[in-house]
Amino acid sequence: MVLGYQALYRVWRPQQLRDVVGQEHITKTLQNALLQEKLSHAYLFSGPRGTGKTSAAKIIAKAINCEKAPVAEPCNECSACLGITSGAIVDVMEIDAASNNGVDEIRDIRDKVKFAPSEVRFKVYIIDEVHMLSTGAFNALLKTLEEPPGHVLFILATTEPHKIPLTIISRCQRFDFRRISNQAIVSRIKHILDHDHVQAEEDALSMIARAAEGGMRDALSLLDQAISFSEETLKLEDVLAVTGAVSQSALTKIVSSVKEGDTVTVLEKLNELLQDGKDPLRFIEDLIYYFRDMLLYKNAPQAEELLERAKVDDDFLRMIENVDTNWLYATIESLNASQQEMKWSAHPKIFLELALLKLVNQQVSTVSLTADSSISTTEIEQLKEKVLLLEKKIQGLQLGAVQTTNTSDAALAPQKRARKVPTQARVSTTQVKETLKQADKQYLQVVTSRWGDVMERIKTQSVPAHAWLSDSKPVAASSSTVVLAFQNEMHRDMMDTKFRVVLEGILQETLSGQSNFITLLQQHWEKVKEEYVSEQQKGSIKEEKDDFVDEAVKLVGEEFIEFIDG
Repeated sequence: MVLGYQALYRVWRPQQLRDVVGQEHITKTLQNALLQEKLSHAYLFSGPRGTGKTSAAKIIAKAINCEKAPVAEPCNECSACLGITSGAIVDVMEIDAASNNGVDEIRDIRDKVKFAPSEVRFKVYIIDEVHMLSTGAFNALLKTLEEPPGHVLFILATTEPHKIPLTIISRCQRFDFRRISNQAIVSRIKHILDHDHVQAEEDALSMIARAAEGGMRDALSLLDQAISFSEETLKLEDVLAVTGAVSQSALTKIVSSVKEGDTVTVLEKLNELLQDGKDPLRFIEDLIYYFRDMLLYKNAPQAEELLERAKVDDDFLRMIENVDTNWLYATIESLNASQQEMKWSAHPKIFLELALLKLVNQQVSTVSLTADSSISTTEIEQLKEKVLLLEKKIQGLQLGAVQTTNTSDAALAPQKRARKVPTQARVSTTQVKETLKQADKQYLQVVTSRWGDVMERIKTQSVPAHAWLSDSKPVAASSSTVVLAFQNEMHRDMMDTKFRVVLEGILQETLSGQSNFITLLQQHWEKVKEEYVSEQQKGSIKEEKDDFVDEAVKLVGEEFIEFIDG
């Protein structure tokens, strides 16, 4: 069976640099370099998925091998352009580093680059997802990438440039592809729909652009899916059904119910959306963006084109008029915290309901507080008058009365009890001093040099443990124990109790024998360190004195020496 239909993103893949949407800062530079024949020997294209990195690489491969070269754009008519487009010319190789990431594959490339191209003028190696190469593969690529033969061009593409060694990046010309704006995505989609004679609502296209999150390939995939789902005209409801997004009317209804403190309506509307198959995580993300748009429009109404989820209609404007900016800040922070909890929960729906109930209760509390404030204004004025009268009486007091009061206060002051040191702090202090007796600077250097590995390993096992541990640092170490100083008491307590077993296991795997750890606060560590140094100095002085006395006894005899305390 042969499938005759091709996906839209394949049919409409850019064949010229001017078709690469939203990357004019890159395409113009490359066009000038092609015309002037000033291309580098290696390029690094980085940026989010679906923004045109691999497409631009293939266009460059066609342009430098085009029979009409030098040209700013490939003609797409000559045998070289047609062969590269179809993949028939072996001199232009597109390699997926995710599945060819070993040393042997890169050595094979290194051995073959010295041979001249067989069908076109230049060999072009396009290595996609290059950050997936192993360390050995990167090392094998280094020399070839620095000084390749004149007939070879390397183009590396990646979505994660921070994972590529700096030695590789420094040998390439780097171009950073940006997320494509919603307006550019909508414009491109309209062009495609006009060509295919498909009718679509403007809101439907805007929703596709928002759901694509800056990627043209994602946008065309969603468009393809939505067209298959729709009837004659592509409608907003079709896109919402395909993407799982929430309509603005539903978001507006829930937000307005939250502002009114209508708990029943909020929960009923949420239940309807979830019953329709909406994803809780996707819903809370839409809600955060909606509040973000409200905040943005409240502060800068002229920046309407920057709105991500909201469309400025009558309902949106009515809400903006009556909303408080501080409440929007607090709401976004609260929802963001709930979103993080939902990501790690097996029951995200419950956390979503809690998040909305929290917002409703905050709004009700704010309204009640405002009402109480307005009622008690008269009482506040009366209190102010009483305070003024009292101040005048106090000014009339005699100096002796004031002195008597001060004396009484001074007499009471010594009766204040000193704050007790917690038992756990005393135990930690004793353990730390014992550890310091066997501690060595070399042990601490080993622990410090490998602490990054410890943090990475604990993050893979337990994200909460990594968060608690990030507040600490190793300050001393012996052959078996590491001393960790924490800034925050809660972080110290969590690592000392709930996550002790996790950290001890990782220390045993990562370090050379230091499988135990002691925790204390940074302020306690400074005090313990100071006390320990002082004790060591006193012990040294006492030892010197004892040696001196022994020597004196040997010289003159004990009967001629008088011992005086002090």
